[in-house]
Amino acid sequence: MNSTNPQAAPATEQTSQDDSSPQVTTSTSPSGVGHIRSFVHRRAHITPSQKEALDRLMPLWSLSYRKAPLNVEKAFGRDAPLILEIGFGMGETTQKIADARPDDNFLGIEVFNAGVGALLKRIDEGGQTNIRIIQHDAVEVVRDMIVPDSLAGVHIYFPDPWPKNRHHKRRLVQPPFVALLASRLAPGGYIHCATDWENYAEQMLEVLSAEPLLVNTASGYAQRPEFRPQTKFETRGLRLGHGVWDLIFRRQ
Repeated sequence: MNSTNPQAAPATEQTSQDDSSPQVTTSTSPSGVGHIRSFVHRRAHITPSQKEALDRLMPLWSLSYRKAPLNVEKAFGRDAPLILEIGFGMGETTQKIADARPDDNFLGIEVFNAGVGALLKRIDEGGQTNIRIIQHDAVEVVRDMIVPDSLAGVHIYFPDPWPKNRHHKRRLVQPPFVALLASRLAPGGYIHCATDWENYAEQMLEVLSAEPLLVNTASGYAQRPEFRPQTKFETRGLRLGHGVWDLIFRRQ
């Protein structure tokens, strides 16, 4: 994922702007045009079952990137609070939270085929109907498709920490992107971040605290809320003595 620049060049979209189109596509322009991209496309292993899920289930649960506001009620078939998750990885946490909160709609953004295929498999096996996926650059989705004052929450769990100092500029949680996310939150909506890199946690706390639309719900870092399940990787890290930091800020 990425930080953002409101002046970023528009992407070129293959499909028409008619929301009834069943075709699911992503932009033909390179993601990150005009802003720093915080992910790198690289060859990644994808299992046959994940590939099968992509081929069979994308038309059912995926939405096309479009340079136009998303009709959320039409996309989900109902009017419900919308939670945006950026970079859902293999989708374990996304599915568990969506299953525990059936009255909320969850829109997950991920760029990697393996993760999208994995979450599609989980949806198919678990029967959740309140999850939709957009496979595209998160900055462009938020900027172009999410209208202001519309989100009930934003989840950013364990984003790439880009640990080398020279790569810190690629971190997702940067002031311009946080300002954009805050503008898309409805009053009272929240941003929940979690990381297992202390230096990134410090940056997150600094950036979120500096955004005038947001207020910290805790004195510093927050306790992990019950709705965020502890993943097997997090459990293993905690067993090894690694820290995990949660931050929860609300839109004023």
